[in-house]
Amino acid sequence: MLGKKEHNVLRFGIMSFVIEQQTVDNLPITIDPEIMSGTPVFEGTRVPVDALMNNLADGVSLDEFLTNFPTVSRDQAVAVLSFSNDTLKRLGLCP
Repeated sequence: MLGKKEHNVLRFGIMSFVIEQQTVDNLPITIDPEIMSGTPVFEGTRVPVDALMNNLADGVSLDEFLTNFPTVSRDQAVAVLSFSNDTLKRLGLCP
């Protein structure tokens, strides 16, 4: 779980929008100070979520990432990528 606030607010320049807590709670991400010092990780793993983003940015395919990090499921990775894509669309940064 990512927190107990009713909403998480993202500020981007002068624009802000609300991400509903239920949406955040449904993400397969854990933030726990006892796991990787609170770095967001894929639920049930010690794999940081940013490892997915960094690997993709470096040209690693999703299949290769999943081979390299077998504790992360395809469903988990796709859920995080879908959330990221939806968020970028809501910000108007992606068609």
